[in-house]
Amino acid sequence: MRISELIRNSRKPFFSLEFFPPSDPANFDAFYDAVDELGKLKPLFASVTYGAGGKKQARTLEITSGVAGRGIPAMAHLTCVGANEKGIAEFVAGLQKNGIDNILALRGDYPEDRSWTPENSRFRHASDLVAFLKKEFPDMDAGVAVYPYPHPESPTFAEDRKWTAEKLASGADFAITQLFFDPREYIDLTENIRTRGAIAPVIPGIISIQSFESLKRILSLCGAHIPPKLYLRLEEANAKGGAGAVREEGAKIAVDMIRRLLELGAPGIHLYTLNKSALCETIIRESGLA
Repeated sequence: MRISELIRNSRKPFFSLEFFPPSDPANFDAFYDAVDELGKLKPLFASVTYGAGGKKQARTLEITSGVAGRGIPAMAHLTCVGANEKGIAEFVAGLQKNGIDNILALRGDYPEDRSWTPENSRFRHASDLVAFLKKEFPDMDAGVAVYPYPHPESPTFAEDRKWTAEKLASGADFAITQLFFDPREYIDLTENIRTRGAIAPVIPGIISIQSFESLKRILSLCGAHIPPKLYLRLEEANAKGGAGAVREEGAKIAVDMIRRLLELGAPGIHLYTLNKSALCETIIRESGLA
């Protein structure tokens, strides 16, 4: 099931999910319990992340196939880091063998030893992956990631929007945003790239903050911006009740964001689950998506 078709045929706002493969096979049963619980809410699709540098490629293939086997349209992440044509072709063949028609094409993070850089790779950018996939595997959908708040490596906002539009023009069927905390950033992104000719649907990615420490880690890793009022809400919750209070406040913020984004015309939302089914179910139901 191609995600672009599922989006096009959706008659109401939808939600999709992102999971990450458990590092320990002993946790597979608990992981699939979470998938099954959220699957009951009928997500439009679910994606499975890819280890840094492609280190968990086999695990991604295994888990994505397992998700698809439970009746949820599935998508595997794929990064440029360490990629070559042979490896990509083998990975895609494994997906197709298991009835999976969707890939999220990403540049990926640099390995810690900096053994990979865009300059020494055939696949320097996500757009290179998309172009290759569209040429060699035209029956596959290729999505890309985009940044409502500009990518940390972008020199200016305008430059970021320019390259985002060009990435979509490379043949991407849809886009999912990196996490963000201000709905206005999503609207600015979509309006800007539309003026540049990008027509692919853009799904906002939403995360629910788990602790004040995780918030600081997220902000440092992806360069996202959080409005001061929200930061102060989470800081106050942390001071009063620690991680539990922050989780509760984070869920409220996520629900408020989802409702606002849908009011502003977003086609649906992509929820970064952190493999936590109960919290995600609460957010989905309180957002009116199930």
